[in-house]
Amino acid sequence: MPVNRQWKLTTPVVGMIGPEHYESVEAPLPSLKEGEALFKTMYLSFDPAQRAWLTKGSYMKQVVPGDVMLAQGVVRCVESKTPKFKQGDLAVALCGWQDYCVSNGKDQVGARRLPAMPPGCSPSLTLSVFGTTGLTAYFGLLSVARMKAGDVVLVSGAAGATGSIVGQIAKIMGASRVVGIAGGPKKCAFCREIGYDAVVDYKDAAGGSIAQRMRAACPKGVDVFFDNVGGEQLEAALLLLRRHGRVALCGGISQYNPSKPSDVQGPKTYLSLIGSAASMTGFLVMDYVREYPRALKDLAQWYQAGKLKQKEDIRTGFSNIPSTLQQLYTSNNFGKLLLKLEDSQAKL
Repeated sequence: MPVNRQWKLTTPVVGMIGPEHYESVEAPLPSLKEGEALFKTMYLSFDPAQRAWLTKGSYMKQVVPGDVMLAQGVVRCVESKTPKFKQGDLAVALCGWQDYCVSNGKDQVGARRLPAMPPGCSPSLTLSVFGTTGLTAYFGLLSVARMKAGDVVLVSGAAGATGSIVGQIAKIMGASRVVGIAGGPKKCAFCREIGYDAVVDYKDAAGGSIAQRMRAACPKGVDVFFDNVGGEQLEAALLLLRRHGRVALCGGISQYNPSKPSDVQGPKTYLSLIGSAASMTGFLVMDYVREYPRALKDLAQWYQAGKLKQKEDIRTGFSNIPSTLQQLYTSNNFGKLLLKLEDSQAKL
């Protein structure tokens, strides 16, 4: 009889998140009620926002000690008591760090069929370019930052899962110049490969401070800053905004693991928004759920045409789940970070 392996949070997290905050347990398989389906996890997604889910005041229900850690994943239906799913169907769900989950499609797990993708795509791409990652890039750039042809666009976390898509969409939509901020020669080279006009290596101190190097890469200022990092990069970017510039606050990964709340670094340069008549807006991608079909259609067309590329960093092994999440916050991943649980070669 199969068991359901799970990773549960054991203690509140202060500072850097790591394997020491979780324990592995085994639970019986959940039983099904009418209208539900049982799913087996194939891929898990690792996203910076997961750290925020451990704190009060997040947009998600807080994960507390004793809870299975939340995560989005691709799952496969293994048993069904609902016409919504049949055995073998693939879905995207908030499955958590466990082998099996149950959903009726309307609960927090929220299992839903995979979106339409070009033929031959791996199901894992529904967690990246055809999932929350791609949709966040799409709406953050085009709806929140209101990017238009001719704009100069600056992106932090430019080699990351979201940032890499943002830069490519900016080029597709006619930006006059797209500048990325990334860490290390390999990530900077990747940014250039996918179309960034210039890249600032925040790990390379040659050429002055990060603010000086950002200004050198954007000598005429920027119209749009898409921020995934926060901290000193956000502070410097605010000083580069042209009149009526727009900042889309997607994330602030540099600030997600403070030892104490006072360690969080806010932008000291925010008053510059007044002089440039600029705006800075946070957003959640689920606010655009009614517009997902349009965005997914565009993303699929661009991907099929070879205009969009998504780099995946796929790990394996149930025992490696907690340490894999930590890789996000120590910059030890390269591309969309995933973990494969089920040995499947499924293609769509």
